[in-house]
Amino acid sequence: FGFLMEMENDNSFTQQTARPKYDCLLFDLDDTLYPLYSGLALAIHQNIKDFMVEKLGIEPIKTDEMTNLLYSNYGTTLAGLRAIGYDFDYEEYYSFVHGKLPYENLKPDPVLRNLLLSLPYRKLIFTNSDKVHTIKALERLGLEDCFEGITCFETLNPIHKGTVYDDEENKGSMATDPTPKTALKCSEIFDIIQHFAQPDPTAVLPSTPVICKPSEHAIELALKIANINPKRTLFFEDSVRNIQAGKRVGLHTVLVGKSQKVKGADYAMESIHDLRKIVPELWETEITAQAIACPGTHKLAVETTLIV
Repeated sequence: FGFLMEMENDNSFTQQTARPKYDCLLFDLDDTLYPLYSGLALAIHQNIKDFMVEKLGIEPIKTDEMTNLLYSNYGTTLAGLRAIGYDFDYEEYYSFVHGKLPYENLKPDPVLRNLLLSLPYRKLIFTNSDKVHTIKALERLGLEDCFEGITCFETLNPIHKGTVYDDEENKGSMATDPTPKTALKCSEIFDIIQHFAQPDPTAVLPSTPVICKPSEHAIELALKIANINPKRTLFFEDSVRNIQAGKRVGLHTVLVGKSQKVKGADYAMESIHDLRKIVPELWETEITAQAIACPGTHKLAVETTLIV
């Protein structure tokens, strides 16, 4: 019926298709653009525990429980350590944690590279990791030129060098009696293990100065910095809680590394390589409205929308 009506109107008709749903694709890095089984996540976890022992003086027997509690309550162990009272140099932390990773396990990924390059959208990285690690991982994967930009730890957090001395007076005793801020008294550290072992309804977890996923504030800040409209952005993540936080701020979401969708995920895929199969509409034509002229037409209306 619609076809006949259009034919009657100047003997022409216009075939309309919807405007592309997305302007931007936002990708997490670790365990999203490369698989969990690469071994980097395991090495990172061990290096974090070693940092806690060697640099912060935390008892080795406590590191497993502490990392689990800090990660689950603050998004990252780094954010949790700062929250409970430890003061340290962010750059030193990441140098220690990422400095001896098995990057050789990451191989060039021409399949993913071709997928990314075939997508006519803005493509950006949004990771809790530091810039050095992010660039190194992307280079190992052969993807360093596939993204417009990177939003990483340093983007959202000013470089924190740590407070080396407790007060100004201690500066003069640099050579003889330095007092590292990380050598804190036990009473100055919030005991998160004790907090959860014997919950006190009046006790409140201390807040962290670190801005990172899954904080909605962190995601909103990243979107603002990159000038991204969440309602026209597809967000790829391996973390369920990051996916759910992204959904709460209006992002469309893809859970990577799982075949089953969870609450907050619009799509789910075992591997980022499944992108074309799971979200085929990303490859729809860039022309969003195309006029098709019929014999005897008097006019031809053409409307195109470029994807920038």
